[in-house]
Amino acid sequence: MLTIAVLALLCVSASANAIQARASSYNGEYGGGGGQRFSHSGNQMDGPITAIRVRVNRYYIVGLQVRYGKVWSEYVGGSSGDLEEIFLHPGESVIQVSGKYKYYLRKLVFVTDKGRYLPFGKDTGTSFNAVPLHPNNVLRFISGRAGSLINAIGLHWDEYPSDCSSC
Repeated sequence: MLTIAVLALLCVSASANAIQARASSYNGEYGGGGGQRFSHSGNQMDGPITAIRVRVNRYYIVGLQVRYGKVWSEYVGGSSGDLEEIFLHPGESVIQVSGKYKYYLRKLVFVTDKGRYLPFGKDTGTSFNAVPLHPNNVLRFISGRAGSLINAIGLHWDEYPSDCSSC
């Protein structure tokens, strides 16, 4: 009977070690009030972030669109201003996002694990700096609020997807 109890305890212990806790975290929301809520939580299933489109005007971040794997998310925001687009290199990830806001989002800076610094917008307003809470995590998706401009942004961090053969 003691042998069975010891074996059961060893099996439970081995099973617990095989289960890894998720190490996700969230920063935000950075920005002002208003706008309609959006979330790209479902888009992360298409793969890691591989490109980012940002529409800017003289004062604000007007719109955002993110490519997950090979699939672009729905565009959020307004239509005025210039559309800028950056592509990440294969295996490259965003590990830090900083920016500025005052009522609306004014600046976004994406920093990658390859040392690239990708700025969009104007350098005025209240500053924020977002990094993952856990080591080896990357930006997995964004959320926030938008109307004719990007009102606010939230940043969601997690591990780089291990099954990304199509990215």
